[in-house]
Amino acid sequence: MDVLQRLARMLDSPSIPWKSLIVGFSIGQYVFESFLSMRQYKKLQGKKPPKSLEGEVSQEVFDKSQAYGRAKAKFGFVNELYGQVQNLVVIYGDVLPKLWGITGLWLAHYAPARFSGEISHTLVFFFTFNIITTVLSLPTSIYSTFVLEEKFGFNKQTPKLFVTDMLKGQALMVAFGAPLLSAFLAIIQKTGNSFFYYLWLFGIGVQMFTITIYPIVIQPLFNKLSPLEEGSLKTGVEKLAARLNFPLKELYVIDGSKRSAHSNAYFYGLPWKKHIVIYDTLIEKSETEEVVAVLSHELGHWSLGHTTKLFGIAQFHMFYIFALFSVFINNRSLYRSFGFQNEFPIIIGFILFSDALAPMDTVVKLLMNVLSRKFEFEADNFAVGLGYSTQLARSLIKLQIQNLSTMDADWLYASYHYSHPILPERLGALNWQNKGKPVSGGADGGEKVLKAGDREL
Repeated sequence: MDVLQRLARMLDSPSIPWKSLIVGFSIGQYVFESFLSMRQYKKLQGKKPPKSLEGEVSQEVFDKSQAYGRAKAKFGFVNELYGQVQNLVVIYGDVLPKLWGITGLWLAHYAPARFSGEISHTLVFFFTFNIITTVLSLPTSIYSTFVLEEKFGFNKQTPKLFVTDMLKGQALMVAFGAPLLSAFLAIIQKTGNSFFYYLWLFGIGVQMFTITIYPIVIQPLFNKLSPLEEGSLKTGVEKLAARLNFPLKELYVIDGSKRSAHSNAYFYGLPWKKHIVIYDTLIEKSETEEVVAVLSHELGHWSLGHTTKLFGIAQFHMFYIFALFSVFINNRSLYRSFGFQNEFPIIIGFILFSDALAPMDTVVKLLMNVLSRKFEFEADNFAVGLGYSTQLARSLIKLQIQNLSTMDADWLYASYHYSHPILPERLGALNWQNKGKPVSGGADGGEKVLKAGDREL
Protein backbone atom coordinates (compact mmCIF):
# COMPACT_ATOMS: atom_id res chain seq x y z
CA MET A 1 0.00 0.00 0.00
CA ASP A 2 2.77 2.47 0.93
CA VAL A 3 4.53 1.79 -2.37
CA LEU A 4 1.33 2.46 -4.32
CA GLN A 5 0.63 5.67 -2.41
CA ARG A 6 4.17 6.96 -2.95
CA LEU A 7 3.89 6.15 -6.66
CA ALA A 8 0.53 7.96 -6.78
CA ARG A 9 2.03 11.12 -5.25
CA MET A 10 5.00 11.01 -7.63
CA LEU A 11 2.79 10.69 -10.73
CA ASP A 12 0.33 13.42 -9.69
CA SER A 13 2.42 16.28 -11.01
CA PRO A 14 1.39 19.19 -13.26
CA SER A 15 4.78 18.89 -14.95
CA ILE A 16 3.79 15.56 -16.51
CA PRO A 17 2.23 16.18 -19.97
CA TRP A 18 -0.37 13.42 -19.67
CA LYS A 19 -2.31 14.30 -22.81
CA SER A 20 0.82 14.41 -24.96
CA LEU A 21 2.06 11.13 -23.48
CA ILE A 22 -1.20 9.29 -24.06
CA VAL A 23 -1.57 10.64 -27.59
CA GLY A 24 2.03 9.66 -28.22
CA PHE A 25 1.35 6.13 -26.96
CA SER A 26 -1.71 5.85 -29.19
CA ILE A 27 -0.01 7.13 -32.34
CA GLY A 28 3.10 5.06 -31.63
CA GLN A 29 1.05 1.89 -31.30
CA TYR A 30 -0.89 2.74 -34.47
CA VAL A 31 2.32 3.31 -36.45
CA PHE A 32 3.90 0.11 -35.13
CA GLU A 33 0.85 -2.02 -35.91
CA SER A 34 0.56 -0.45 -39.37
CA PHE A 35 4.21 -1.34 -39.96
CA LEU A 36 3.46 -4.94 -38.99
CA SER A 37 0.42 -5.00 -41.26
CA MET A 38 2.52 -3.79 -44.19
CA ARG A 39 4.99 -6.61 -43.57
CA GLN A 40 2.12 -9.09 -43.55
CA TYR A 41 0.60 -7.56 -46.69
CA LYS A 42 3.80 -8.39 -48.56
CA LYS A 43 3.36 -12.02 -47.51
CA LEU A 44 -0.19 -11.91 -48.85
CA GLN A 45 1.14 -11.00 -52.29
CA GLY A 46 2.98 -14.33 -52.57
CA LYS A 47 2.10 -16.52 -55.56
CA LYS A 48 2.90 -19.98 -54.17
CA PRO A 49 1.90 -21.70 -50.92
CA PRO A 50 4.57 -22.66 -48.36
CA LYS A 51 6.41 -25.83 -49.36
CA SER A 52 4.75 -27.86 -46.61
CA LEU A 53 1.34 -27.05 -48.13
CA GLU A 54 2.13 -27.41 -51.82
CA GLY A 55 0.74 -30.94 -51.98
CA GLU A 56 -2.16 -30.22 -49.61
CA VAL A 57 -3.67 -27.01 -51.00
CA SER A 58 -4.55 -26.39 -54.63
CA GLN A 59 -3.31 -23.25 -56.37
CA GLU A 60 -6.90 -22.06 -56.76
CA VAL A 61 -7.57 -22.28 -53.02
CA PHE A 62 -4.26 -20.60 -52.22
CA ASP A 63 -5.05 -17.72 -54.59
CA LYS A 64 -8.48 -17.28 -52.97
CA SER A 65 -6.90 -17.34 -49.52
CA GLN A 66 -4.38 -14.67 -50.52
CA ALA A 67 -7.12 -12.52 -52.06
CA TYR A 68 -9.23 -12.82 -48.89
CA GLY A 69 -6.24 -11.95 -46.74
CA ARG A 70 -5.44 -8.87 -48.84
CA ALA A 71 -9.07 -7.74 -48.73
CA LYS A 72 -9.11 -8.02 -44.93
CA ALA A 73 -5.77 -6.25 -44.70
CA LYS A 74 -6.95 -3.32 -46.83
CA PHE A 75 -10.09 -3.06 -44.73
CA GLY A 76 -7.93 -3.21 -41.63
CA PHE A 77 -5.82 -0.26 -42.80
CA VAL A 78 -8.93 1.87 -43.28
CA ASN A 79 -10.61 0.70 -40.09
CA GLU A 80 -7.55 1.35 -37.93
CA LEU A 81 -7.11 4.83 -39.41
CA TYR A 82 -10.80 5.55 -38.82
CA GLY A 83 -10.45 4.44 -35.19
CA GLN A 84 -7.31 6.53 -34.70
CA VAL A 85 -9.01 9.65 -36.08
CA GLN A 86 -11.96 9.08 -33.75
CA ASN A 87 -9.61 8.75 -30.79
CA LEU A 88 -7.82 12.00 -31.60
CA VAL A 89 -11.12 13.83 -32.08
CA VAL A 90 -12.31 12.62 -28.66
CA ILE A 91 -9.07 13.76 -27.01
CA TYR A 92 -8.48 17.13 -28.72
CA GLY A 93 -12.17 17.95 -28.99
CA ASP A 94 -12.59 17.47 -25.23
CA VAL A 95 -15.48 15.13 -25.96
CA LEU A 96 -15.30 13.42 -22.56
CA PRO A 97 -15.69 16.54 -20.38
CA LYS A 98 -18.32 17.98 -22.72
CA LEU A 99 -20.36 14.76 -22.70
CA TRP A 100 -19.99 14.49 -18.92
CA GLY A 101 -21.34 18.03 -18.59
CA ILE A 102 -24.24 17.41 -21.00
CA THR A 103 -25.34 14.19 -19.29
CA GLY A 104 -25.15 15.99 -15.95
CA LEU A 105 -27.52 18.68 -17.25
CA TRP A 106 -29.90 15.98 -18.48
CA LEU A 107 -30.03 14.47 -15.02
CA ALA A 108 -30.51 17.84 -13.35
CA HIS A 109 -33.40 18.77 -15.64
CA TYR A 110 -35.23 15.49 -16.14
CA ALA A 111 -34.37 13.07 -13.32
CA PRO A 112 -35.63 13.06 -9.72
CA ALA A 113 -33.25 14.48 -7.12
CA ARG A 114 -32.38 11.01 -5.79
CA PHE A 115 -30.63 10.27 -9.11
CA SER A 116 -28.22 13.19 -8.83
CA GLY A 117 -25.24 11.22 -7.50
CA GLU A 118 -22.12 10.08 -9.33
CA ILE A 119 -23.39 6.55 -9.96
CA SER A 120 -26.53 7.73 -11.78
CA HIS A 121 -24.52 10.31 -13.69
CA THR A 122 -21.95 7.69 -14.69
CA LEU A 123 -24.63 5.31 -15.98
CA VAL A 124 -26.17 7.98 -18.19
CA PHE A 125 -22.72 9.04 -19.43
CA PHE A 126 -21.59 5.46 -20.09
CA PHE A 127 -24.68 4.39 -22.04
CA THR A 128 -24.73 7.62 -24.05
CA PHE A 129 -21.07 7.21 -24.95
CA ASN A 130 -21.71 3.55 -25.84
CA ILE A 131 -24.55 4.51 -28.20
CA ILE A 132 -22.32 7.09 -29.90
CA THR A 133 -19.47 4.61 -30.40
CA THR A 134 -21.90 1.97 -31.65
CA VAL A 135 -23.32 4.36 -34.26
CA LEU A 136 -19.81 5.42 -35.33
CA SER A 137 -18.78 1.78 -35.78
CA LEU A 138 -21.81 0.90 -37.92
CA PRO A 139 -20.30 1.82 -41.32
CA THR A 140 -17.26 -0.43 -40.87
CA SER A 141 -19.33 -3.20 -39.28
CA ILE A 142 -21.84 -3.15 -42.14
CA TYR A 143 -19.08 -3.13 -44.76
CA SER A 144 -17.23 -6.00 -43.08
CA THR A 145 -20.37 -8.15 -42.85
CA PHE A 146 -22.31 -7.38 -46.00
CA VAL A 147 -19.51 -6.51 -48.44
CA LEU A 148 -16.21 -8.14 -47.48
CA GLU A 149 -17.54 -11.34 -45.90
CA GLU A 150 -20.35 -11.57 -48.45
CA LYS A 151 -17.88 -11.38 -51.33
CA PHE A 152 -15.99 -14.45 -50.10
CA GLY A 153 -19.09 -16.47 -49.23
CA PHE A 154 -18.92 -16.29 -45.44
CA ASN A 155 -21.82 -14.05 -44.45
CA LYS A 156 -25.17 -15.67 -43.66
CA GLN A 157 -26.69 -12.74 -41.79
CA THR A 158 -29.67 -10.83 -43.12
CA PRO A 159 -30.01 -7.10 -42.46
CA LYS A 160 -32.90 -7.92 -40.11
CA LEU A 161 -30.79 -10.36 -38.09
CA PHE A 162 -27.90 -7.87 -38.03
CA VAL A 163 -30.13 -5.17 -36.54
CA THR A 164 -31.80 -7.61 -34.14
CA ASP A 165 -28.45 -8.79 -32.83
CA MET A 166 -27.30 -5.21 -32.34
CA LEU A 167 -30.45 -4.30 -30.40
CA LYS A 168 -30.16 -7.44 -28.26
CA GLY A 169 -26.56 -6.53 -27.51
CA GLN A 170 -27.56 -3.05 -26.41
CA ALA A 171 -30.38 -4.44 -24.25
CA LEU A 172 -27.95 -6.85 -22.56
CA MET A 173 -25.54 -3.97 -22.03
CA VAL A 174 -28.22 -2.11 -20.09
CA ALA A 175 -29.56 -5.15 -18.23
CA PHE A 176 -26.16 -6.39 -17.03
CA GLY A 177 -24.00 -3.30 -17.45
CA ALA A 178 -26.05 -1.03 -15.19
CA PRO A 179 -25.90 -3.18 -12.03
CA LEU A 180 -22.27 -4.23 -12.63
CA LEU A 181 -21.07 -0.67 -13.23
CA SER A 182 -23.06 0.55 -10.23
CA ALA A 183 -21.45 -2.11 -8.04
CA PHE A 184 -18.00 -1.24 -9.45
CA LEU A 185 -18.43 2.40 -8.47
CA ALA A 186 -20.02 1.65 -5.09
CA ILE A 187 -17.13 -0.63 -4.08
CA ILE A 188 -14.60 2.08 -4.90
CA GLN A 189 -16.59 4.74 -3.06
CA LYS A 190 -17.07 2.69 0.11
CA THR A 191 -13.76 0.86 0.57
CA GLY A 192 -11.18 3.65 0.45
CA ASN A 193 -7.60 3.19 -0.74
CA SER A 194 -7.79 -0.61 -0.49
CA PHE A 195 -10.69 -0.77 -2.97
CA PHE A 196 -8.70 -2.86 -5.45
CA TYR A 197 -8.79 -5.94 -3.17
CA TYR A 198 -12.58 -5.85 -3.02
CA LEU A 199 -12.87 -4.96 -6.69
CA TRP A 200 -10.72 -7.96 -7.56
CA LEU A 201 -12.91 -10.32 -5.50
CA PHE A 202 -15.98 -8.80 -7.12
CA GLY A 203 -14.43 -9.41 -10.56
CA ILE A 204 -13.84 -13.08 -9.79
CA GLY A 205 -17.46 -13.41 -8.65
CA VAL A 206 -18.69 -11.77 -11.85
CA GLN A 207 -16.66 -14.21 -13.96
CA MET A 208 -18.10 -17.22 -12.14
CA PHE A 209 -21.60 -15.76 -12.46
CA THR A 210 -21.09 -15.19 -16.18
CA ILE A 211 -19.84 -18.74 -16.73
CA THR A 212 -23.02 -20.00 -15.07
CA ILE A 213 -25.65 -17.83 -16.73
CA TYR A 214 -24.18 -17.31 -20.21
CA PRO A 215 -25.37 -20.63 -21.70
CA ILE A 216 -28.70 -20.37 -19.89
CA VAL A 217 -29.68 -16.73 -20.43
CA ILE A 218 -27.46 -15.02 -23.00
CA GLN A 219 -26.51 -17.55 -25.66
CA PRO A 220 -30.11 -18.69 -26.36
CA LEU A 221 -30.90 -15.10 -27.38
CA PHE A 222 -28.54 -15.47 -30.34
CA ASN A 223 -28.21 -19.18 -31.11
CA LYS A 224 -30.10 -22.41 -30.64
CA LEU A 225 -28.41 -25.28 -28.81
CA SER A 226 -29.77 -28.73 -29.57
CA PRO A 227 -28.69 -32.04 -28.01
CA LEU A 228 -26.38 -33.97 -30.32
CA GLU A 229 -28.29 -36.84 -31.90
CA GLU A 230 -27.42 -40.44 -31.18
CA GLY A 231 -24.86 -41.84 -33.56
CA SER A 232 -21.19 -42.49 -34.15
CA LEU A 233 -20.14 -38.90 -33.40
CA LYS A 234 -21.87 -38.78 -30.03
CA THR A 235 -20.49 -42.21 -29.13
CA GLY A 236 -16.98 -41.17 -30.15
CA VAL A 237 -17.06 -37.95 -28.12
CA GLU A 238 -18.49 -39.68 -25.05
CA LYS A 239 -15.76 -42.33 -25.23
CA LEU A 240 -13.12 -39.61 -25.50
CA ALA A 241 -14.55 -37.78 -22.48
CA ALA A 242 -14.69 -40.99 -20.44
CA ARG A 243 -11.12 -41.85 -21.43
CA LEU A 244 -9.92 -38.50 -20.08
CA ASN A 245 -12.26 -38.40 -17.06
CA PHE A 246 -13.70 -35.20 -18.48
CA PRO A 247 -16.87 -34.30 -16.49
CA LEU A 248 -19.13 -34.17 -19.54
CA LYS A 249 -22.73 -33.28 -18.74
CA GLU A 250 -24.23 -32.48 -22.15
CA LEU A 251 -23.28 -32.55 -25.83
CA TYR A 252 -24.80 -29.80 -27.97
CA VAL A 253 -24.92 -28.72 -31.61
CA ILE A 254 -25.12 -24.97 -32.18
CA ASP A 255 -26.76 -23.45 -35.26
CA GLY A 256 -23.72 -21.39 -36.24
CA SER A 257 -24.83 -21.50 -39.89
CA LYS A 258 -27.67 -19.14 -38.94
CA ARG A 259 -25.28 -16.20 -39.09
CA SER A 260 -22.25 -17.31 -41.01
CA ALA A 261 -20.24 -20.27 -42.20
CA HIS A 262 -18.16 -20.19 -39.02
CA SER A 263 -16.90 -23.53 -37.80
CA ASN A 264 -15.73 -24.29 -34.29
CA ALA A 265 -16.08 -26.47 -31.21
CA TYR A 266 -15.60 -25.56 -27.57
CA PHE A 267 -16.50 -26.52 -24.02
CA TYR A 268 -17.70 -24.49 -21.08
CA GLY A 269 -19.04 -24.90 -17.56
CA LEU A 270 -18.03 -25.25 -13.95
CA PRO A 271 -15.15 -27.55 -12.95
CA TRP A 272 -17.46 -30.43 -12.02
CA LYS A 273 -19.97 -30.04 -14.88
CA LYS A 274 -18.85 -29.36 -18.45
CA HIS A 275 -20.76 -28.99 -21.71
CA ILE A 276 -19.33 -29.48 -25.21
CA VAL A 277 -20.69 -27.43 -28.12
CA ILE A 278 -20.03 -28.33 -31.76
CA TYR A 279 -20.93 -26.03 -34.63
CA ASP A 280 -23.30 -27.56 -37.16
CA THR A 281 -20.96 -26.42 -39.93
CA LEU A 282 -18.07 -28.41 -38.47
CA ILE A 283 -20.21 -31.57 -38.42
CA GLU A 284 -21.44 -30.90 -41.95
CA LYS A 285 -17.98 -30.55 -43.51
CA SER A 286 -15.91 -33.05 -41.51
CA GLU A 287 -15.63 -36.77 -41.01
CA THR A 288 -16.62 -38.14 -37.61
CA GLU A 289 -13.06 -39.01 -36.64
CA GLU A 290 -11.90 -35.52 -37.61
CA VAL A 291 -14.47 -33.89 -35.33
CA VAL A 292 -13.37 -36.18 -32.48
CA ALA A 293 -9.74 -35.24 -33.25
CA VAL A 294 -10.65 -31.54 -33.00
CA LEU A 295 -12.25 -32.19 -29.62
CA SER A 296 -9.24 -34.22 -28.47
CA HIS A 297 -7.21 -31.06 -29.03
CA GLU A 298 -9.73 -28.94 -27.11
CA LEU A 299 -9.94 -31.39 -24.23
CA GLY A 300 -6.15 -31.49 -24.27
CA HIS A 301 -6.25 -27.88 -23.08
CA TRP A 302 -8.40 -29.02 -20.15
CA SER A 303 -6.39 -32.13 -19.36
CA LEU A 304 -3.07 -30.26 -19.44
CA GLY A 305 -4.41 -27.54 -17.17
CA HIS A 306 -4.21 -24.80 -19.78
CA THR A 307 -7.67 -23.43 -18.99
CA THR A 308 -6.87 -23.34 -15.27
CA LYS A 309 -3.50 -21.66 -15.88
CA LEU A 310 -5.04 -19.05 -18.15
CA PHE A 311 -7.79 -18.40 -15.62
CA GLY A 312 -5.15 -17.92 -12.92
CA ILE A 313 -3.14 -15.56 -15.13
CA ALA A 314 -6.31 -13.60 -15.88
CA GLN A 315 -6.95 -13.16 -12.14
CA PHE A 316 -3.40 -11.93 -11.56
CA HIS A 317 -3.74 -9.57 -14.51
CA MET A 318 -7.03 -8.23 -13.17
CA PHE A 319 -5.51 -7.71 -9.71
CA TYR A 320 -2.53 -5.75 -10.99
CA ILE A 321 -4.83 -3.64 -13.23
CA PHE A 322 -6.99 -2.67 -10.26
CA ALA A 323 -3.94 -2.13 -8.04
CA LEU A 324 -2.38 0.21 -10.61
CA PHE A 325 -5.71 1.97 -11.01
CA SER A 326 -5.51 2.88 -7.32
CA VAL A 327 -2.38 4.86 -8.25
CA PHE A 328 -4.24 6.93 -10.86
CA ILE A 329 -7.75 7.25 -9.44
CA ASN A 330 -6.98 10.49 -7.57
CA ASN A 331 -4.43 11.85 -10.05
CA ARG A 332 -5.72 15.41 -10.47
CA SER A 333 -3.04 16.32 -13.02
CA LEU A 334 -4.26 13.50 -15.27
CA TYR A 335 -7.89 14.63 -15.05
CA ARG A 336 -7.00 18.29 -15.65
CA SER A 337 -4.92 17.41 -18.71
CA PHE A 338 -8.13 16.15 -20.30
CA GLY A 339 -10.39 19.04 -19.33
CA PHE A 340 -11.75 17.93 -15.96
CA GLN A 341 -10.92 20.89 -13.73
CA ASN A 342 -13.43 20.61 -10.88
CA GLU A 343 -15.01 17.17 -11.18
CA PHE A 344 -13.01 13.93 -11.08
CA PRO A 345 -15.40 11.09 -11.98
CA ILE A 346 -14.21 7.55 -11.28
CA ILE A 347 -15.25 6.27 -14.71
CA ILE A 348 -13.23 9.00 -16.44
CA GLY A 349 -10.22 8.11 -14.30
CA PHE A 350 -10.54 4.49 -15.36
CA ILE A 351 -10.82 5.40 -19.07
CA LEU A 352 -7.75 7.65 -18.92
CA PHE A 353 -5.84 5.09 -16.85
CA SER A 354 -6.60 2.45 -19.49
CA ASP A 355 -5.16 4.73 -22.17
CA ALA A 356 -2.04 5.38 -20.08
CA LEU A 357 -1.59 1.64 -19.59
CA ALA A 358 -1.59 0.91 -23.34
CA PRO A 359 2.19 0.33 -23.69
CA MET A 360 2.19 -2.20 -20.85
CA ASP A 361 -0.87 -3.92 -22.28
CA THR A 362 0.95 -4.30 -25.59
CA VAL A 363 3.75 -6.17 -23.83
CA VAL A 364 1.23 -8.32 -21.96
CA LYS A 365 -0.54 -9.14 -25.23
CA LEU A 366 2.73 -10.23 -26.81
CA LEU A 367 3.65 -12.47 -23.85
CA MET A 368 0.16 -14.00 -23.73
CA ASN A 369 0.33 -14.83 -27.43
CA VAL A 370 3.69 -16.54 -26.90
CA LEU A 371 2.17 -18.62 -24.08
CA SER A 372 -0.98 -19.36 -26.08
CA ARG A 373 1.00 -20.66 -29.06
CA LYS A 374 2.98 -22.89 -26.69
CA PHE A 375 -0.28 -24.28 -25.30
CA GLU A 376 -1.58 -24.94 -28.82
CA PHE A 377 1.46 -27.05 -29.68
CA GLU A 378 1.03 -28.95 -26.41
CA ALA A 379 -2.66 -29.59 -27.09
CA ASP A 380 -1.82 -30.83 -30.59
CA ASN A 381 0.79 -33.16 -29.09
CA PHE A 382 -1.80 -34.37 -26.58
CA ALA A 383 -4.12 -35.32 -29.46
CA VAL A 384 -1.22 -37.16 -31.11
CA GLY A 385 -0.72 -39.13 -27.90
CA LEU A 386 -4.35 -40.21 -28.12
CA GLY A 387 -3.78 -41.52 -31.63
CA TYR A 388 -5.36 -38.67 -33.60
CA SER A 389 -2.28 -37.34 -35.40
CA THR A 390 -3.52 -38.02 -38.94
CA GLN A 391 -7.12 -37.01 -38.25
CA LEU A 392 -6.09 -33.77 -36.54
CA ALA A 393 -3.73 -32.82 -39.36
CA ARG A 394 -6.41 -33.48 -41.96
CA SER A 395 -8.99 -31.49 -40.00
CA LEU A 396 -6.59 -28.55 -39.66
CA ILE A 397 -5.92 -28.59 -43.40
CA LYS A 398 -9.64 -28.80 -44.16
CA LEU A 399 -10.41 -25.88 -41.87
CA GLN A 400 -7.59 -23.90 -43.47
CA ILE A 401 -9.11 -24.51 -46.90
CA GLN A 402 -12.69 -23.94 -45.82
CA ASN A 403 -11.79 -20.76 -43.93
CA LEU A 404 -9.49 -19.35 -46.60
CA SER A 405 -7.22 -18.68 -43.62
CA THR A 406 -3.83 -17.09 -44.13
CA MET A 407 -1.40 -19.86 -45.05
CA ASP A 408 1.80 -17.99 -44.33
CA ALA A 409 2.67 -15.09 -42.06
CA ASP A 410 5.44 -12.63 -41.41
CA TRP A 411 7.21 -13.79 -38.24
CA LEU A 412 7.02 -10.41 -36.51
CA TYR A 413 3.36 -9.88 -37.40
CA ALA A 414 2.51 -13.40 -36.22
CA SER A 415 4.43 -12.98 -32.96
CA TYR A 416 2.48 -9.85 -32.11
CA HIS A 417 -1.00 -10.76 -33.37
CA TYR A 418 -1.42 -14.54 -33.47
CA SER A 419 -2.50 -16.60 -30.48
CA HIS A 420 -2.23 -19.77 -32.61
CA PRO A 421 0.70 -21.09 -34.68
CA ILE A 422 0.22 -20.94 -38.44
CA LEU A 423 -0.69 -24.17 -40.22
CA PRO A 424 2.79 -25.05 -41.61
CA GLU A 425 4.22 -24.83 -38.08
CA ARG A 426 1.51 -27.08 -36.67
CA LEU A 427 1.83 -29.64 -39.44
CA GLY A 428 5.60 -29.69 -38.90
CA ALA A 429 5.10 -30.35 -35.19
CA LEU A 430 2.66 -33.14 -36.07
CA ASN A 431 5.27 -34.68 -38.41
CA TRP A 432 2.69 -34.58 -41.19
CA GLN A 433 4.04 -35.96 -44.43
CA ASN A 434 3.10 -34.27 -47.69
CA LYS A 435 0.79 -36.69 -49.49
CA GLY A 436 0.94 -34.93 -52.84
CA LYS A 437 -2.87 -34.72 -53.13
CA PRO A 438 -4.87 -31.70 -51.95
CA VAL A 439 -7.21 -32.42 -49.04
CA SER A 440 -10.87 -31.90 -49.84
CA GLY A 441 -12.46 -28.81 -48.36
CA GLY A 442 -15.14 -30.88 -46.68
CA ALA A 443 -16.62 -34.29 -46.14
CA ASP A 444 -18.64 -34.04 -49.31
CA GLY A 445 -15.82 -32.53 -51.36
CA GLY A 446 -17.86 -29.38 -51.98
CA GLU A 447 -16.48 -25.94 -52.65
CA LYS A 448 -18.27 -24.19 -49.78
CA VAL A 449 -15.90 -22.21 -47.57
CA LEU A 450 -16.08 -21.75 -43.85
CA LYS A 451 -14.75 -19.00 -41.64
CA ALA A 452 -13.38 -20.01 -38.28
CA GLY A 453 -15.18 -18.99 -35.13
CA ASP A 454 -13.99 -16.75 -32.33
CA ARG A 455 -11.43 -19.27 -31.19
CA GLU A 456 -9.71 -21.06 -34.01
CA LEU A 457 -8.31 -24.52 -33.41
